[in-house]
Amino acid sequence: MKRLAVVLAAGKGTRMKSELPKVLVPALGRPMIEYVLDALAAVGVDQVLVVVGHRADLVRETLADRPGVSFVDQTEQLGTGHAVMVCRDHLADFAGSVVVLTGDSPLVQPSSLEKLLTRFEQEQMACLLGTLEKENPTGLGRIVRDAEGRFTGIVEEKDATDQQRQIREVNMSTYVFDCQNLLQALEKLTNQNRQREYYLTDCPAILSSMGLSVDASPVLAACEALSVNSMEDLRLVEEEMSRLGYTK
Repeated sequence: MKRLAVVLAAGKGTRMKSELPKVLVPALGRPMIEYVLDALAAVGVDQVLVVVGHRADLVRETLADRPGVSFVDQTEQLGTGHAVMVCRDHLADFAGSVVVLTGDSPLVQPSSLEKLLTRFEQEQMACLLGTLEKENPTGLGRIVRDAEGRFTGIVEEKDATDQQRQIREVNMSTYVFDCQNLLQALEKLTNQNRQREYYLTDCPAILSSMGLSVDASPVLAACEALSVNSMEDLRLVEEEMSRLGYTK
C-alpha cells in the first residue's frame, strides 16, 4: 500500500523564546522536523506534505533539498483539523495510508510507525492512533474506551470531565488514516468546542460513528512521551536523544 504523510509545521512556538518557527528549533544541532522526516523515510513514506504557516519561507528554505517534500500553506491557524483540511486538494487523488505527525516531535521512532502501519494495512482500517500510558497525563488528550475496551474517541484536557482526566492513556498526535476515509471525516468536522477550533482528534470518533474500523494502539516507545513546549523540555529531549545514540 502507498504511504504518504502530512506533517504539521505551522506553529510559532512562542514558549520556545526563539524567532524560529518551532519545527526549526534545533535539537542536537538539527531542526526538529528533520528527525521527523528521517523517521518517515525509514518506513517507506516517500511523499510528505508539510503544512507551513509562521515563517513559512524559512521552513521551505530549510527543507528545500529534501526529496518528496512539498509544502501547503495554512494562512490561518484554526486547529490541527484545519491544518489537514488545507491539504485536501493534495490528498483527493491519493489511495493509501496517510500518516499525520507534528513536526516538533524529534523522538518519533521508525519502529513505532512501522508497527502502526503494519497493523493498519493488514487489518484494512480507517484509522489507527499510536498512544502510550503516561504517569502524568496533564495537558494531553485522553483516549476514551467503552466497557469492553474499544476505542470511542479522544477528549482534549480542556474539554474533559474530572473522570476522564484520570485516564492515563494519551494521544501523542501519531495517526494513520486511510486517505479517502480521512477526507470523509474532514467533511464532517466542526468547530463546536470551547476553543472554536477544528480538532483532528475528532476525526477518529467520526469514522468510528460511521461504522468504520478505528482503534488506538499503545505501541509508542517511552521516549515518544517527551514533547517540546519549552527550552527545558528541549534540554530533556536532547538528553534522551544522546542516551539513545542520536548524533549531531
